[in-house]
Amino acid sequence: MTIKLFVQAITKIVSGIILVGILIFLPAGTFFFPNGILLMSVLFVPMFIAGIIMMFKSPKFLKLRLNAKEKQKEQNIVVKLSSLMFIAGFITSGLDFRFGWSNLPKSVVIIATVVFLLAHLLYAEVIRENKYLSRTIEVQENQKVIDTGLYSIVRHPMYTATIFLFLSMPIILGSVYSFLVFLAYPFIISKRIKYEEEFLEKKLGGYTKYKEKVKYRLIPFVW
Repeated sequence: MTIKLFVQAITKIVSGIILVGILIFLPAGTFFFPNGILLMSVLFVPMFIAGIIMMFKSPKFLKLRLNAKEKQKEQNIVVKLSSLMFIAGFITSGLDFRFGWSNLPKSVVIIATVVFLLAHLLYAEVIRENKYLSRTIEVQENQKVIDTGLYSIVRHPMYTATIFLFLSMPIILGSVYSFLVFLAYPFIISKRIKYEEEFLEKKLGGYTKYKEKVKYRLIPFVW
């Protein structure tokens, strides 16, 4: 662990807390937005714990995860669309709370929270299985195809986890209208996956054979 990496990680988390807080609570017109507080808790507490663990056990991997600058022009568009979706979705949830557009039962919010936490565990398992996992599309030195564990079921288990994470977030926030905004995510990520697979087939040895072995991208027997 280095001081520079520690500062970078903490800055990233604090910046995320401030940005998401502004996007949720400002449109809500109050900090007394229980669903907003719930989401902030389940989103950032596990993220902080995971960051601390990686900082001490695998600082090299943490550094890789903090690198979010896409090198591919096509993927910059995907990142921008995702950012727009998050901004619109969080603002919508705050406005929904302020004006009382949705009235989701607490039981639905609780179920969504459980799904979110389980998706966090799924994401953590993907990180454990794949040491080459990066936030950008690239092939690292000596990288090999991972075809065991979750990768023997679907080719992109990380994206499977993020779909469950992101689609449960607006429900935790108690907003049906925000959920409609977040429904854009599967379509956005499908574009990323299409390009990523084309890239990996060209750059990563054995990936074409892996595609033949593992048929499904995100959800078994679906896609």
